[in-house]
Amino acid sequence: MDKIKKILLFFMPWYLRRRALIKWFGYDIHPTSRLGFCWVFPRELVMKAHSRIDHFTVAIHLDRIEMEENSSIGRSNWITGFPSGTSSRHFQHQTTRTSVLMLGSNSSITKHHHLDCTNLIRIGNFSTIAGYHTQILTHSIDLLENIQDSKPIIIGDYTFIGTNTVILGGANLPNHCVLGAKSMLNKVYHEKWKLYGGVPAQPLRDIPKSAKYFSRVEGFVY
Repeated sequence: MDKIKKILLFFMPWYLRRRALIKWFGYDIHPTSRLGFCWVFPRELVMKAHSRIDHFTVAIHLDRIEMEENSSIGRSNWITGFPSGTSSRHFQHQTTRTSVLMLGSNSSITKHHHLDCTNLIRIGNFSTIAGYHTQILTHSIDLLENIQDSKPIIIGDYTFIGTNTVILGGANLPNHCVLGAKSMLNKVYHEKWKLYGGVPAQPLRDIPKSAKYFSRVEGFVY
């Protein structure tokens, strides 16, 4: 029955689709938020004022997606997870794991990216996943223990992720930082106001605190 409802929703005009998503699935969608023609069905969905998800994005098998004010997920993104509380043998050793995507206010994910939310992905305020084909991957195989394992990924406030990057489970990009194009971030860093780059990424140089991207009060860059 849920599958039939989902198919019906896809063809509804937005004002009816929003009401049906709230009634049938219990989602919390602000009247000013909007979903395009996309297949987005986490267990829980919270979309605050003026947030949006654009056409052809797929987001399935997650516990929760939470989008703060003025945040956006662009066109043709692939967002997957592995919900908690399943009977599968995978991740049974991680009793507190949750499959969650959190997107801060005025932050954006552009288009054609892949986010693996087996564990938490948190993207801070005024941050941008830019360009195309970035992979943010919270899970992998633990070769020593021969089990599927996952770790959260934290991306700070006022950050910029360049095109075609890879961010692996357990990584942390601090506030006011840039991850350069085609880089691979696989560890926790703490130094702010840095350009990180390379494979694996490391601090390359300071970012001037006068750079206007890092003090803007609107998410959209004109």
